[in-house]
Amino acid sequence: MFSRLTLCAAAAAVCCSSPVLARSEWRAGGKLLLTNGVSTVDGPAGGGLATWAVIAGEETSDGIGGSVHATYVPLRDFALTGVGAAIGYRDRIEISVAHNSFDTRAAGAALGLGRGFRFNQDDIGVKVRLFGHAVYDQDRLLPQVAVGLEYKRADKDAIIHAVGGRHASGVDVYVAATKLLLRHSLLLNGTVRLTRANQFGLLGFGGDRDHGYRPQAEGSAALLLSRNLAVGAEARTKPDNLGFAREQDSYDLFLAWAPAHHLTVTTAYVDLGDIATFRRQTGAFLSLQASF
Repeated sequence: MFSRLTLCAAAAAVCCSSPVLARSEWRAGGKLLLTNGVSTVDGPAGGGLATWAVIAGEETSDGIGGSVHATYVPLRDFALTGVGAAIGYRDRIEISVAHNSFDTRAAGAALGLGRGFRFNQDDIGVKVRLFGHAVYDQDRLLPQVAVGLEYKRADKDAIIHAVGGRHASGVDVYVAATKLLLRHSLLLNGTVRLTRANQFGLLGFGGDRDHGYRPQAEGSAALLLSRNLAVGAEARTKPDNLGFAREQDSYDLFLAWAPAHHLTVTTAYVDLGDIATFRRQTGAFLSLQASF
């Protein structure tokens, strides 16, 4: 296991050659600004939409870090509100929890549920870094690789079964690989997720069209424009299990800003595709994250 001193020394050597990053960008716990990611809608550290292999919090292998977040995603016909927290243990293990509430607003009345009807979901996740380090392994191409599990539980069992969903709860399994190319100020991530979640699990798991687990892909690319500002794009594929409404893949274009060492603000344009027969659910993604 690397000590913090070793990690910082390696990072400093690389940062001296980077046009963007320098020692002043280290977080209090030892990580560089923005390299611990931002909380995803599922709770783990990532890019907001896609899960990354990085561990939440600012601490390196010498300590315990963590983060809390609040997210608001206003779409054309719906709105998602989420809160959560994550703990990163010695930059190796991450435990995350999240609660999401999906407001059907006026669309709820059109669906026969009532205006402002809400679906709620609780997520519990664990992620383990297997090998590699996204930041400090700059002398080789090996990315940071992590595996994770997410248990998700939605609260509207009767409605989920009425629309064709099989279960109100389910487990996602994923493998993520993340690499920061400091010389190019570029972060790349790829994730493969085994899931049968409908609309991230808000409409249950499995359906009348398909019930089995299918691998889904998540990809992210982010460019560090300055020491505390990054712009990027993400894509995330989703299963299409329910017969009553098609489900498409999702995308975002994001801007992440760290105005202080312990604070990250993320804004994005998101396209979540059709939701419950309502077409093209595009809108904003707004997230505030505090970390230590």
